Amino acid sequence: MDFRILDASAFYAGIPFGSSNDCYTTSLVYDEIKHIKKNHEVLETLRETNRLKIRDPNKESTNAATLASKNTGDYQQLSKQDLSIIALGIDLNGLIITDDFAISNVAKNLGLRIAPVMTSGIKDVGKWVHYCPSCRSKHKSRKKCPVCGTPLRRKLLKRKTPAVPFN
Repeated sequence: MDFRILDASAFYAGIPFGSSNDCYTTSLVYDEIKHIKKNHEVLETLRETNRLKIRDPNKESTNAATLASKNTGDYQQLSKQDLSIIALGIDLNGLIITDDFAISNVAKNLGLRIAPVMTSGIKDVGKWVHYCPSCRSKHKSRKKCPVCGTPLRRKLLKRKTPAVPFN
């Protein structure tokens, strides 16, 4: 069966309201989007008809998503909701619907399937590194260079090989 795992951006774009596919999201994302007043009744109808399922990922998948996000350098850019979507993607191996670059980068590095909502999606996948534009030193995620005090910048080191599927 084909199903989708929805990030908040998918709800804002109306994806579950015009789709007959089964959709999953986490309780964290649902709590974030349930304030959509104009579609609140539709959200409840989707839940009552079991077309929208609320499921939280298991602890192992959450830990794997967190570790992967730290390895790619995206961890600081991700909310708890974002990490829960990646973890649910690991649990269910479904298609993650999102426009979030950090979610997409981590998920693609894990070999998960991603589909954008209102953008063309990410083109490059890789690992973020922090560097000092003045002294050219590389650092773990910090705000200022410990060598010279210059604000650090981030750049994506593009991955040249395809992702290895997580499952």
